Amino acid sequence: MKAIVHTGPRSIEIRQREKASPDDDEVLVRVHSAGLCGSDAHAYTYEDGYEWIPIPRIMGHEYSGEVVEVGDDVTEFAVGDHVVEEPIHDCGACFQCKNGQPNVCQNFEITGMHTDGAYTEYTTVKPRDLHYIPEDVPLGHASITEPLSIATRAVFDRSNVTPGDTVLVEGPGPIGVLVAAVANSMGADVLVSGLGKDTEYRLPLVETLGIDTVDIENDDLEAVVDARTDGIGFDAVFDTTGHKSGIEMAIDHVRKGGEVVVVGLPGAPSEVFMTPVVRGEIDLNTSYGSTWQNFEQAIRLLSVGAIDADAIIDRSFSVGEPTDAFEAFLESETCKPVFSFADS
Repeated sequence: MKAIVHTGPRSIEIRQREKASPDDDEVLVRVHSAGLCGSDAHAYTYEDGYEWIPIPRIMGHEYSGEVVEVGDDVTEFAVGDHVVEEPIHDCGACFQCKNGQPNVCQNFEITGMHTDGAYTEYTTVKPRDLHYIPEDVPLGHASITEPLSIATRAVFDRSNVTPGDTVLVEGPGPIGVLVAAVANSMGADVLVSGLGKDTEYRLPLVETLGIDTVDIENDDLEAVVDARTDGIGFDAVFDTTGHKSGIEMAIDHVRKGGEVVVVGLPGAPSEVFMTPVVRGEIDLNTSYGSTWQNFEQAIRLLSVGAIDADAIIDRSFSVGEPTDAFEAFLESETCKPVFSFADS
């Protein structure tokens, strides 16, 4: 079977691997579509914090597919079922797992990093890590279920956003776009901020979703904030930038009594002056990964058409030339590339 294999810093190859075969407690999934996300791009460059990933490694953890074979002990799924995988596998035994916090499991493993992933034609999965995709959700759309589940957790579980609230989402990367789309779907008044480099692809993408944007390098952000919030500040700010300046900017633009939710993972320490946070009684929260419930929420949003998956997904990159997608992503020339293995 064909596979996209990470072989070193900024080095990936197309290789032929032996077709996977399921154990008695596994199912075999034919991969239909597999997305590229920020963590994949960081792993591709082998930057600090990702050098632990053993290579060569088949990448990929955001995907959709069809069950084509089931092990003898599997009863939960049948051949022909459409599925997506929860790629962060919790141990089920540590304190966090037993305490209802499996997304921060002490002993987790991530598909495509700890183990070979889904940038290939077939992959084996244990049923406990799969979600059923209903017939009204195309497999191509279902490929963004995992990042959408991260967004549903950030908005539904880790914030107090309600319809009509003013919301700033910092960063128009994949998670930022999906956080904005989820908040917009529930009736919040959303603004997405980006940099000059985002004006070519990512900010226009957000605008096609009917969500306002601002280029903070070339526009007067203070004036925009004052105009949208009557000088009060945003009810909620989501920092999805993955940059240390994001949380600092969020604190500057949230209202007193508002909330900041940090979703991105800054690669460097941030120096946050806490006095205005305390005096303004600003809620400072974080959001990491997602849970079973968040996956189900994401699937329902796709099922009812609340998220414009066609607009968000970029299918212009081929399995045969995967480097193009990674480099374009790093240059902000795309947002959510999705490889189609169904056509490979």
